[in-house]
Amino acid sequence: MIPFLHLGPLAIPTFGLMVATGMLVAAYVLQADFNRRRSQLASISARNEKDEGFLIIGIAGLAGLIGARLYHVLESPHEFFADPWPQLFSRYGFAWFGGFLGGFIALLILARWSKIPVLEFLDICSPAAGVGYAIGRLGCLLSGDGDYGIPTSLPWGMSFPNGLVPTTERVHPTPLYEFFIWLAIAAFLWHMGTKSLRGPKAKGEIFCNYLILTGIARFLIEFIRINPRSFFGMSNAQAASVVSILLGAVLLWRIKSQFHGQKKEHRIVEHIMSRGDVLQPEYHRPTPECPHPERWRMYDSMSAEVEVLDFLKAMVTTIKPELIVETGTFSGLSTLRIAEGLKANGFGRVITCEYDAKVFMAAEKRFASSGLGQWIDARNESSLDMKVEGRIDLLFCDSDAPLREQEVLKFLPQMNPHGLILMHDASSLMKTVREAALKLEAEGLISVILLPTPRGLVVAQKREGRT
Repeated sequence: MIPFLHLGPLAIPTFGLMVATGMLVAAYVLQADFNRRRSQLASISARNEKDEGFLIIGIAGLAGLIGARLYHVLESPHEFFADPWPQLFSRYGFAWFGGFLGGFIALLILARWSKIPVLEFLDICSPAAGVGYAIGRLGCLLSGDGDYGIPTSLPWGMSFPNGLVPTTERVHPTPLYEFFIWLAIAAFLWHMGTKSLRGPKAKGEIFCNYLILTGIARFLIEFIRINPRSFFGMSNAQAASVVSILLGAVLLWRIKSQFHGQKKEHRIVEHIMSRGDVLQPEYHRPTPECPHPERWRMYDSMSAEVEVLDFLKAMVTTIKPELIVETGTFSGLSTLRIAEGLKANGFGRVITCEYDAKVFMAAEKRFASSGLGQWIDARNESSLDMKVEGRIDLLFCDSDAPLREQEVLKFLPQMNPHGLILMHDASSLMKTVREAALKLEAEGLISVILLPTPRGLVVAQKREGRT
């Protein structure tokens, strides 16, 4: 092993070099995470700080080193208080859990300074923390500082005859194990962050997984480490790992319970309001009529596919309707596409209704900022209670699935015989709407075409002479 790099008279500890490298790489990872979230974190955008990740890692890293050193020396309080200063400022001896506590406290302070919610801030920092720790462990390997494991006959066993804590036996290279495990954890947490950008996720979920996964990893590694046992046959690091796992599990259960206690519509609307519309591949399950849903695009799981939204606009510009009725406004994306078609035509209006007041308020804000408000009559009421005057040229049913049949029956007497009725969510996997449309056809009320989109779309027309 190489405890020091000698450059002329200068001796550079490899442990310190790898810790510094780990902090630098972690700063790049954190900055990359900030950059991909920049449009969604107003406090970052407002300050326009391009190196915020480096500042945060610098402060948290320094606090972590101080915490790691203090935790290590206080593990042997009698030795420390007998001769504190040499131990306090030694270049050797850093405890993982102390580093975690020091860095965690610093991050709490930095979250407040950044004006980012604490749990969201910790989510952002978690992948970077995993990468930084992984690379820092290579410093333990290079310096041979005693963090290796018990003797082993495995082919990848290593000896550390020139280490700071030398051994000629072949032992488990546990720092190398931790390097690979923590990199895998960091990659998983980064993937979770990517998913949180695409759709609503509980804030703090990534950080909780960091606590649980790193706690499990360190707990298991300790079984082949040479650290002394203290708490119930566990090492100090194992005891700290148990605390980390339990804390992460309890916190995860709490935030997931609160998250799933919200209505799905509210979760999606809050995600849109905080992060905007995120274009992504459709992830509805394949159906016999649409075996490749990933070829379509979507913004969220409750709005119509992007191609269906474009189809709505094309229908409006093609058939030139004067009165359109839409049930189930939700985020307002479909309403705006319809309004764009009306604007292109130069006449007409769309009456849209949304029963949920919270969802309706979010849609109203979108309409107000769209510049298309003059074409939209938005109402906060149930589709079955909504009163519409005049002949309806286009009816788009996109409210709660069980209501679609009743909606068609309600508005059918007002339908233009040459107008169109569209019903979303009619795939073979979403049978409620599909079966309702086919039932109405069997009763002789409408003629139906089933378009093979991922979530299914009914295009129907009133049968002449039937009401």
